[in-house]
Amino acid sequence: MLLVGDIGGTKTDLAVFPTDGKLQPEFQTTFKSADYPSLEAIVQEFLASARFTITKAVFGVAGPVVNGQSKITNLSWHISEANLQNALNLQTVKLLNDLEAIAHAVPYLTPQDLEALNSNQADTALGRHKAVIAPGTGLGEAILFNYGDTYHIIASEGGHADFAPTTLFEIELLRHLLGKFNHVSYERVCSGRLGIPNIYNYLKVNGYDLETPQIAAALQEAADPTPIIIQAALQEESDLCLATLNAFVEILGSEAGNLALKVMATGGIYLGGGIPPKILPKLKDGTFMAAFNKKGRFSDMLSHIPVYVITNKKPALLGTVQYGLRL
Repeated sequence: MLLVGDIGGTKTDLAVFPTDGKLQPEFQTTFKSADYPSLEAIVQEFLASARFTITKAVFGVAGPVVNGQSKITNLSWHISEANLQNALNLQTVKLLNDLEAIAHAVPYLTPQDLEALNSNQADTALGRHKAVIAPGTGLGEAILFNYGDTYHIIASEGGHADFAPTTLFEIELLRHLLGKFNHVSYERVCSGRLGIPNIYNYLKVNGYDLETPQIAAALQEAADPTPIIIQAALQEESDLCLATLNAFVEILGSEAGNLALKVMATGGIYLGGGIPPKILPKLKDGTFMAAFNKKGRFSDMLSHIPVYVITNKKPALLGTVQYGLRL
């Protein structure tokens, strides 16, 4: 049996698949990552309840993977292929960056797994590069480089590149954040754990709108303010929350366009992560695509690039399974 996992800063999904190519898990469980001291501890608990004989494992992890090791960006975990192999008594253990795992899934996604954002897009086809950008707990990016009608997956930490403002508002947002951090990356303004709260606090402090008493009380009680801000924005309960979500979507669209240019991703840009499916109505109102296309002399080219939201609930698991079956 093949053990696969999607290891994130918020949650860890584990599943057991047969190695005969069937893409239905025999057993699957989700854990809250912060409740455990290590990935080994989660896997040992999982395997004790699963009672399957596992020979190999593939994990997509939320952090860079170098020489078979990874430090999870938003956790204190240090993960090692060798340590996992020894601790779990497995023949083979492979670590993939979590966005690398999602990218492995992209060629296998069906129309039911995708929601198109660009009504002007050209048809997707083999022979064209693709890319994935995923705002969730952090901001991840990955590249599908096409050569010989085969996709070669390239992991990236592009979400930690410098935030490049494109409007006067974003310039002032950057100025504000530089007063708090020595480096302001796209993840600081375009993610759930950091980005949305940072935008909201900037707008509130600078008097763009008033914080309602209901939202203030809810945020004070919440461990994670992002779902409250998103929900209030989508239901139009708070102008401050709506302004926050508008700014977030514009920044996400701009960086997705940047990624498309850097990769020449004429085969498509795919939005993964936990946030895009939750804000689909906002992503489809034109704000995102306007920012995506706003690239001067290359605006026309970008206006024809396919852009999709991945609506499949477990794309990283699908990608790790596909990778694991080829090991």
